[in-house]
Amino acid sequence: MYTGFYGGSWLIFVLPAILFAGYAQMKVKTTFSQYLKVPSESGMTGAQVARRILDSSGLSDIPIEAVRGNLTDHYDPGKRVIRLSQNVYGSSSIASVSVAAHEVGHAIQHAEGYFPLILRNNIAPIANFGSKLVWIFVILGFIISPFLIDVGIALFLAAVLFQIVTLPVEFNASRRAMVHLENGLIPSQSLKPAKKVLDAAALTYVAATIVALAELLRLLALRGQRR
Repeated sequence: MYTGFYGGSWLIFVLPAILFAGYAQMKVKTTFSQYLKVPSESGMTGAQVARRILDSSGLSDIPIEAVRGNLTDHYDPGKRVIRLSQNVYGSSSIASVSVAAHEVGHAIQHAEGYFPLILRNNIAPIANFGSKLVWIFVILGFIISPFLIDVGIALFLAAVLFQIVTLPVEFNASRRAMVHLENGLIPSQSLKPAKKVLDAAALTYVAATIVALAELLRLLALRGQRR
């Protein structure tokens, strides 16, 4: 069976993973949009919930900033700042407070020295480098020497490891978020919808890991073909 760049290996390994990733992205967007319209009934905005959790966790020195975009929320460990999209920052919806609490979870992880987060942050530069150069090495490997394919695969392994380590980081941040939300930040009837928002977001990280593993299998198939 042909396993070229766009042959059997792509159809077998990568295409199903990409389709699943597309489903995960659609799931998180639709779930977020759905619960962005549902108030949490606490009256607190995403920024206020984030501030409340930070202060109660001894992290009152961490600022919260509003940024443009949709689902652009993140914690910046380098500058120690939480950035929330405008839909999350100023809204008191279930989606907004859930996402805000999740990002605070990352700040708490950082403050506590949560090992998977530290590992992910250290791997990130290598993973970014490897994911950009892997196909250059693979193509050169077909032209010059199969050894270069091995180099490309070794570089890409960092990207795969990054995605794998991301899973416990994100799941743990969501668990921390739910613990704080359950502690009276939102009414009990809002907890189940909040978990749906966080679970939908987690699915995207699962999908990204599956795509990375599928690409690795594809690379190994190409390596076997070159040999």
